[in-house]
Amino acid sequence: MRLGPLETLTPEDLATVTWEELRARYDELAARPLADADIGNWLADWSRLDALVQEASARAMIAYTCDTTDPAKEAAHLRFSAEILPRLEELEVALAARLLDSGYTQPDLEISIARFRTARELFREENMPLHTEIEEHCTRYQKITGGLTVRWDGVEKTLPELQPYLQATDRPVRERAFRLGAEAYAEHRGELADIFDRLFALRVQVARNAGFADYESYAFRAKCRFDYTPADCRRFHRAVERVVAPAVARIMERRRRRLGVETLRPWDLTPDPDGCEPLRPFESTDELMRTCRGVFGQVLPAFGDQFGRMIEGGMLDLAVRKGKAPGGYCETLQYSGRPFIFMNAVGVLDDVNTLLHEAGHAFHAVESHRHPLVWERHPGYEMCELASMSMELLAAPYLRKDRGGFFSEAEFDRARAEHLEDVLITLSHVASVDAFQSWLYTSGEGHDRDARDRAWLTLRSRFERGVDWSGLERERATRWHRQLHIFLYPFYYIEYGLAQIGALQVWRNSLGDPARAVAQYRQALALGNTRSLPELFRAAGVEFSVDEGLLAGLVQLVEQELARHTAAVA
Repeated sequence: MRLGPLETLTPEDLATVTWEELRARYDELAARPLADADIGNWLADWSRLDALVQEASARAMIAYTCDTTDPAKEAAHLRFSAEILPRLEELEVALAARLLDSGYTQPDLEISIARFRTARELFREENMPLHTEIEEHCTRYQKITGGLTVRWDGVEKTLPELQPYLQATDRPVRERAFRLGAEAYAEHRGELADIFDRLFALRVQVARNAGFADYESYAFRAKCRFDYTPADCRRFHRAVERVVAPAVARIMERRRRRLGVETLRPWDLTPDPDGCEPLRPFESTDELMRTCRGVFGQVLPAFGDQFGRMIEGGMLDLAVRKGKAPGGYCETLQYSGRPFIFMNAVGVLDDVNTLLHEAGHAFHAVESHRHPLVWERHPGYEMCELASMSMELLAAPYLRKDRGGFFSEAEFDRARAEHLEDVLITLSHVASVDAFQSWLYTSGEGHDRDARDRAWLTLRSRFERGVDWSGLERERATRWHRQLHIFLYPFYYIEYGLAQIGALQVWRNSLGDPARAVAQYRQALALGNTRSLPELFRAAGVEFSVDEGLLAGLVQLVEQELARHTAAVA
């Protein structure tokens, strides 16, 4: 095929583009003379081409994760992720070098230019085939985990479909569901370990090729973490261990007493502690979408309108089904500016919170799309997760039926208590995952599959307290195998912890002045990638910090609110 003029191209035109055709377009940009007066137009054309490619790649990824059983969709996804995008990196670096050498700058591009400079410093041609191989192994991981099923009373079920059984009031049912889910991963331990062995070796080699002593140092630089260091992450770990882990232990002890069990086992973590039937907030994904649209409209009418356009445009795939990749995400189509939300809903409370979370990403995408250049729109993931985690908390007051939401007053207290508990549990989980990833790439033992499992068990014991895992070491080790970030996006997890600290501050602000808190939140989203992380957080009215004192105050606020809703339930 022959591509038309840049100004007429659409993402559909690039769906089957060859590498040679695409390279020719980037070569044109690389060869175009750059006079001072032309740099703006040159940047606009580069941005347009990048947005087209990113959207075409995103569409292929979305299609594949929605159906991992289709060989054609898998091939289309791999064509972008393993063939085009890794090879495109060299051309992007060359264009970035032209911009850097020109000395061109403008205030909204300062962060992007710093990223361009980092990309040029890190680029090594010998790493290109390594990145390609990494993507192939990541796709294999998704295919294996997306295809995991179990037999439940003779019926084949996906692992997300076990969620309702994990919430059952019948303890043996919960235990059975827990063991089945863990066993599904344990049975594939060898395959998953083989994949991680290769990913580990490849990433270590990438770091060495770029002149780094270890992959952690490389990853921090590659992720353009200009505003914090691995030492700050260790401060976060210590703060969580001292402040959050004891609060989680109190939550678990309270749950144990209310359940009336001698010890709290891992299958006791999700049912209602007072023996009530699990909350079933919706019966269909249409109901889930329709109700959430009303909830977002109460947070801010503009958010309700944005979500409504996503529904009308078919930009959500929420229902669970066999062959669908696990998890949930929000992907932005950069050319059209439309976000797409993917998840595996089974009718439980967690589905509501997941959609609130992913919608926060979607609103971020819409608000930041006003910036003309693609690089100005997507800030660090710390800010992206602030957008999503804040939305969970800002939307929470509107989840009651008398305010258009899902729950009666009594149900709302249960849902609110569960969510607040999860906020603290998630902080502990984030600390364990981030500490584990640091161990993987700095300990000298990350290549050893048995050592990996032992290290995970040690770190989980440090951060996860109050749960009796005796005799379940094999099952406990599978938890990191299902954490796709460790396989697909190494060192992408601390962002959730940093963002949660910020989101709790947004929520704290909203308790005093909800309208102002939402206005500041929206203002920060609209800044996109045009300011540093501390500046973006300040725009949202919060502090970018891992200070133990700040975290202690926020945990105290959560526990106070939690006590109020727990008392209402009792």
